[in-house]
Amino acid sequence: MIPKVEHDLCIGCGSCEAVCPSIFELGDDNGLSHVIEGADCNLSDCCEQAVEECPAGAISFGEE
Repeated sequence: MIPKVEHDLCIGCGSCEAVCPSIFELGDDNGLSHVIEGADCNLSDCCEQAVEECPAGAISFGEE
């Protein structure tokens, strides 16, 4: 599973990066969240928690 951040919804709070730093990072574009290149939630156990803790509901999953 590959996570996707909807930048129209992201508020740049950093909760996803805090719970899942191997997958998410805040960018230089107003602090919006981005998925780290090559990140794959199948290799990490924190993606679902990041989705649940996102207050804006900006994270979803898609297939590669």
